[in-house]
Amino acid sequence: MSLQKESEIITIVSPGRVCLFGDHQDYLGLPVIACAINKHITLTAYPNTNETFVIDMPDIDVTRTINIHDSFTTLAPRDYFASGIRAVKKYGCFPNRGFNLSFKGNIPINAGLSSSSAMVVSWIHFLFKAYGVDREITSDFIAQVAYEAEVLEHASPGGKMDQYTIGIGDIIFIETGDHFSYRKIPVTINGLVVGESGIPKETIGLLGNLQERTWDAINHVARKASDFNLHKATLENVEQYYQYIPENLQPLFYAAIKNHTITQQALSSLEKPILNPQEIGTLMTAHHDVLKNILKITVPVIDQMIEAALNAGAYGAKIVGSGGGGSIVALAPSGKEEHIASAMRDAGAKSAYSVTIEKGTHEQ
Repeated sequence: MSLQKESEIITIVSPGRVCLFGDHQDYLGLPVIACAINKHITLTAYPNTNETFVIDMPDIDVTRTINIHDSFTTLAPRDYFASGIRAVKKYGCFPNRGFNLSFKGNIPINAGLSSSSAMVVSWIHFLFKAYGVDREITSDFIAQVAYEAEVLEHASPGGKMDQYTIGIGDIIFIETGDHFSYRKIPVTINGLVVGESGIPKETIGLLGNLQERTWDAINHVARKASDFNLHKATLENVEQYYQYIPENLQPLFYAAIKNHTITQQALSSLEKPILNPQEIGTLMTAHHDVLKNILKITVPVIDQMIEAALNAGAYGAKIVGSGGGGSIVALAPSGKEEHIASAMRDAGAKSAYSVTIEKGTHEQ
């Protein structure tokens, strides 16, 4: 690396993310609120003469070599390097020289903080930077193509929250439906504390199962009630639709409406002139209660960590991501961050620490 000219070295930094509101909502086309955090994947690359990508991932002790001309007509599951190349080629970006690359980072793996999406965003950002594309390389363009590489190319369940939060950065409100849009929320939330359970989250199977069953419930209503609109449904009228839904699916329908309502309330709270952290925390805990008691995506150590954080004085706390393990996030009063992190660790957390809001993917 030291023998390379400084101008030839490309360095891309992409953050992790925390979903604050809207877990298990983006695959329904409903809005989410998420933020980028100061945990990162750093991609460092410099040219070689071998017409290959030599990819070193020391954090997981993996090295891989890819021919830059490989067309990847078939994709191996979760091969995001291959799907990333396929995705950028659709925009006229074609690798024409080799690079040695290193991916290093401190985003915990399988912890619900989007380490894989941060890697994909960095990879797409690098490909556009290294080989060019016939349009401006904006953060939202990178995010969109990363979504195509990670989700569409693999026909995977999931939405755009991870890629857009990592690409755009800060706190972001995302309308995930057919009329997709996003906007930054110009506020800073201090006192966020992440606790890692140490139990790997389960994404693909869990997301796919809940997505399929929730859509089944929604479609039962849509077929029978011509006036039904998921985006406008409220808790006041949710029970009137139960007559159309099999009993075992009714809780999933309720969860979709309840979580949508909480996200809308959180947006209103975040857009007030003066931030009320207690109000935000209360909504976080209400969101978690739905994820725990209706969608049932928690595990015992997650429940213990949540209880410990709240008992230690957190304004609120919730599981992060798809569930089945992973992490939680709590909102701590000023000066109590380490106290609450310590309570999480005492309750079984593998690790717990304060995080701050971070900008999106960028060159260094």
